[in-house]
Amino acid sequence: MHTIWKGSISFGLVNIPIKLHAATEDKDVKLRNLHKDCKSPIKYEKVCPACDVEIKNEDIVKAYEYTKGKFVVLDEADLENLKRENEDKAVEIIDFVKMEQIDPIFYDRSYYMSPGDGGGKAYSLLRKALEESEKVGLAKIIIRSKEQLAVIRVYENTLVMETIHYPDEVRSAADVPNVPAENKVTKKEIDTAILLIDQLTTNFEPEKYTDDYRTALLELIEAKRTGKEVVTPAEKEPVSNVTDLMAALQASIDRTKPKKTATRKKRAATKTKKEA
Repeated sequence: MHTIWKGSISFGLVNIPIKLHAATEDKDVKLRNLHKDCKSPIKYEKVCPACDVEIKNEDIVKAYEYTKGKFVVLDEADLENLKRENEDKAVEIIDFVKMEQIDPIFYDRSYYMSPGDGGGKAYSLLRKALEESEKVGLAKIIIRSKEQLAVIRVYENTLVMETIHYPDEVRSAADVPNVPAENKVTKKEIDTAILLIDQLTTNFEPEKYTDDYRTALLELIEAKRTGKEVVTPAEKEPVSNVTDLMAALQASIDRTKPKKTATRKKRAATKTKKEA
């Protein structure tokens, strides 16, 4: 597993050399843009609109636009010094909190943490302490020139670092338009909705959820590549045009019943067959 960051993490006077490894991967199917006539890949060139010339990487500088058309130019040396000054520091766990206090909206990326040379015992100590205290650590780390707030927790006997957004990076829910201020629903509607939720409730088994669009896209690509006939998938059942809330809830409940009834009938038939 590729190492993307090396350093150390500490809590109190305990210092743990660690390595970070990406815990997730992007499985999106990458499509290229081609010229329709000759099927050549399209090039994207860096061009200065004022000079009307193509620009090389060495001719590009970074800048911050503080107002429309006004920039503060930042030297590469300044950015490197700032980056080095922060990256050389050990990552320190600054707080320990209950995980349920952190809303999922804050979470960003996940990284596995493995112990560096000589860090096995301290790694095990932090892992065990987090498990028994039922808490997670909050730390700061710089990854790819950006300071990140991060949660350190245990996942399947491995320490995981989850980068999380700062509060000012999460937009206010109060700014979402057209959210009803009051729940104008009846007790019967609530009870029926809860009944529907109960009927659809199950244990979370991540392996049963798949990316159907990606699978269909890859099958389409393979069919075109090998010259096979492209099969159009069966159309999904059209969405019901029921506008009455209670009617929609009841219809949803009715749709979930046949499966369970059929299963019970199948079990009964099997039982009768065995008895015979």
